[in-house]
Amino acid sequence: MPQNVIEKIAQRFAVGLEPGHVVRAGDYVSIRPAHVLTHDNTSAVMPKFASLGAGRVADPRQPVFALDHDIQNRSEANLAKYARIEAFARQHGIDFYPAGRGIGHQIMCEEGYAWPGTLVVASDSHANMYGGLGCLGTPIVRSDAAAIWATGRTWWQVPPVARVILAGRLAPGVTGKDVIVTLCALFNEDQVLNHALEFAGEGVAHLSIEERLTVANMTTEWGALAGVFPVDDATVRWLRERVERAAARPGAHPRLIRARVDALAADPVRPDPDAAYAKTLTLDLATVQPYVSGPNSVRVARPAAELAAEGIAIQKAFLLSCVNSRTDDLAAAARAVAGRRVAPGVKLYVAAASSEVQAESEWRGDWGALVAAGAIPLPPGCGPCIGLGEGTLADGEVGISATNRNFTGRMGAPTAQVYLASPAVVAASALAGRIALPEGVGPDRAAAPAPAPRGAVEVVPAPAVERAPVPILEGLPPQLTGEILFCPQDNLNTDGIYAGKYTYRDDLTPADQAAVVMENYDPDFRRLVRPGDLLVGGFNFGTGSSREQAATALKHAGVQAVLAGSFHETYKRNALNNGLLVIEAPALVRALKARFGTDRRTMRTGLDAEIDIARSEVRAGGEVHAIDPIGTVAQELVRAGGLDGWVKQAL
Repeated sequence: MPQNVIEKIAQRFAVGLEPGHVVRAGDYVSIRPAHVLTHDNTSAVMPKFASLGAGRVADPRQPVFALDHDIQNRSEANLAKYARIEAFARQHGIDFYPAGRGIGHQIMCEEGYAWPGTLVVASDSHANMYGGLGCLGTPIVRSDAAAIWATGRTWWQVPPVARVILAGRLAPGVTGKDVIVTLCALFNEDQVLNHALEFAGEGVAHLSIEERLTVANMTTEWGALAGVFPVDDATVRWLRERVERAAARPGAHPRLIRARVDALAADPVRPDPDAAYAKTLTLDLATVQPYVSGPNSVRVARPAAELAAEGIAIQKAFLLSCVNSRTDDLAAAARAVAGRRVAPGVKLYVAAASSEVQAESEWRGDWGALVAAGAIPLPPGCGPCIGLGEGTLADGEVGISATNRNFTGRMGAPTAQVYLASPAVVAASALAGRIALPEGVGPDRAAAPAPAPRGAVEVVPAPAVERAPVPILEGLPPQLTGEILFCPQDNLNTDGIYAGKYTYRDDLTPADQAAVVMENYDPDFRRLVRPGDLLVGGFNFGTGSSREQAATALKHAGVQAVLAGSFHETYKRNALNNGLLVIEAPALVRALKARFGTDRRTMRTGLDAEIDIARSEVRAGGEVHAIDPIGTVAQELVRAGGLDGWVKQAL
């Protein structure tokens, strides 16, 4: 059975597969990732781990701790938290990187944890970045991290896989940041939501590893769960350089080893020639120009030349974060300032992705050029990117940033406006005091209409696959039956399901949670829901924040299972981690919308549905709709009442 790269890596890191099972998109698998990164949130994972009763970490070489988010916070409480994390790492023999060493994702690449062809996870949404090196990096939630510490493994549903073909090559002055900003804006209708992406095409060879890391990093903002580049000569050269650097240090490096690179070069993971993809997207790199997204949205972007012509004044500019503060990024910004000074009334903040990056940038003279231009240096870390420490935006301010997110309120006051751009555009804007292009980059005449980037989407119908009946675990019924309660809204977010004002109310009982479920979406929901209901939602159900009560509150209200056209992946993880069965059934959702409409928020349909777990189908209203197989791992989680019970059984 042919496989794409995502399926091959998942197969390699899956455990407990039935003999002869070939992993495909849609499969639930138990995975043993090569590594799991946690950062400042390690302190939240530690009590979860303690509650499991594990006593010790299953594989101390698997976790990595890196303090990077709130490192400017020198309060007694934060320093004590950092000390507890370091002490835990020392107690269990876990690799630990203190505040100031750098952003965790950068460290994972620099230190050889994010190795091509491996599966690496992080309790942070920008684990996608590892895909720039051909590593399948994907995010997990904190419960998963605790489970991995305790048992070495957690679960994953292999997502649908899309191929992204990059044709042609970029014009001078156009960067990887412009590529991903263009992709986010050009394909902005959830074409890759909850997909894993494989990049291909002749354009890949013309992107540096740093540019690939940038593109892979922001596939998160594009909606994807992973974005993986092929392993090629550029990847191998980059790794050989890392090996040479490691060899210059005292002592042997445990991961950056010549023999390991040689083995990779001889046998990189490649997709089979006839591998299946859910869709193919194409972008002609020659049509990309410097782009700026925003304000306050990654889905809205325009050519930088157009915004430059509008004279949009800025008060702050940022060169930092895991997406665009590596050596080449800082060099591009230094070339843009070229001995000039930041405009009066503007503050330019700069933080390297790691201490190693800063040291190299200082040696090259780029760091000094930026500081001489008036840039305000910050320690290597996240800081203003997530609204922490010095440099956040005040009420009404406008900022332009080389970071990856410009959500309202993320970098400071909710009334501030944030644009995203490449490091060179950010630096040029800081000099001009308004959004501007570096000299000699982009169209000569901003007034001339900029040609639109050329791209296309081809959806490939999945080949018909005869699936064997799914074995049912002892203690689980082969079918579930209940009346359909229909909530047709697409993009129903977690605030609608469980209001934010209750999120940190630790005193709410299960009955209390059930009493307020769906309060912001439909106050009548509590009157309509009945124990044993099968709730059917729209598409992208559970988008928004990661609060797990949005799953537990429905379970406490008596909902047997939630079916939807699609789920936000974090919601799906939280639901299964709490023993609530969730099933994607897009055909059923479309049929219900056609029959009942979408005007009412919640409808008792009077339709009884039967979920046939063994046959992977749902029957309702005289129709039969296929669903993805509910694999052994998902069944184990539901039977155990969630991930905690699953881990305790495993222990």
